[in-house]
Amino acid sequence: MFLDHPTITATNSFTEPDRIERLTRVYGYVAALADHAGKQQFIEKVSQLHDHKGTLIVFWHDAPTEDEKEFFSKAWASKIGDGSTNVEHEV
Repeated sequence: MFLDHPTITATNSFTEPDRIERLTRVYGYVAALADHAGKQQFIEKVSQLHDHKGTLIVFWHDAPTEDEKEFFSKAWASKIGDGSTNVEHEV
């Protein structure tokens, strides 16, 4: 069992707790996409997910591949995410 999950934070999370819930769903979606693609170790590269006013910011321990970035873009653009393509990556 993997226990070192990324930190999940959001701007205004105290007044808008649904932002944290949304990030948790997105994280699960991304983990499933990675598993399906045969990249089970990929999730260990992610250190933090942050929702800043509708923009998903993904912080990485190691530089992601374009495929790995795409997992987050798909999840954030979906109905469980924000429905937008506002995703940034920081190493």
